Amino acid sequence: QVRLVESGGDSVEAGGSLTLSCVVSGFTAHYYSLAWFRQTPGKEREGVAALSQFAHQRIADAVQGRFTIRQDVQPNTFYLVMNDLKPEDTGTYYCAARADGSIPLTPSSYTNWGQGTQVTVSS
Repeated sequence: QVRLVESGGDSVEAGGSLTLSCVVSGFTAHYYSLAWFRQTPGKEREGVAALSQFAHQRIADAVQGRFTIRQDVQPNTFYLVMNDLKPEDTGTYYCAARADGSIPLTPSSYTNWGQGTQVTVSS
């Protein structure tokens, strides 16, 4: 059974930094995409960043230059490093995985999801 567990959400002031973690278990694909999404109430879930097994990345324009995505091979953990946070970055952040390396940033492309972690950025 595939399981993704996020952690690291917190409340920070604008300009601050946070690193979110996602531990993946039960997922055994040779080619894969690992991604971060975020959602605020009343809005659709939006893609933030995605990473393939070859370290190819796709970063959303809204966070380009501020957020990075990276992976540790052991223990099957990947991260979203968020710098220069802005109030509009506030939301619930979800990690997701799919079994190919195309790194899409569309939520419908992923079937494996974590439960979410809350990030709140105050001005």
